[in-house]
Amino acid sequence: MAHETVSFDPGTLTYNEAGLVPAIAQDVASGEVLMLAWMNAESLARTLETRRVTYWSRSRQAFWVKGETSGNVQELVSLRVDCDRDCVLMQVKQSGPACHTGRRSCFYTGVETGDEVELMRPM
Repeated sequence: MAHETVSFDPGTLTYNEAGLVPAIAQDVASGEVLMLAWMNAESLARTLETRRVTYWSRSRQAFWVKGETSGNVQELVSLRVDCDRDCVLMQVKQSGPACHTGRRSCFYTGVETGDEVELMRPM
């Protein structure tokens, strides 16, 4: 089966009122979901150009290159766009923990029978 290819334009995505789309980072080797953050068209373009994942920090209102200060870099392997074009999935090679708490994943809290359970300790 042949795949249709067209040039990707970040401007064709559906952004929220703040000009952002949710961006899910997934470990390319394990399939583990590492984190969810936000991107705008410029951070997406920078990520594709440099292969270093660049998010938009809503709290700082600035670009945030993952690992720039911590050393826990995310190297982009592949980028996927969902069917509604309002979310992206990035498969990444993660160096060190993805979460600012020092854990491999930001999704370290489980909810079991109404109780919160810590599923992983900091690395």
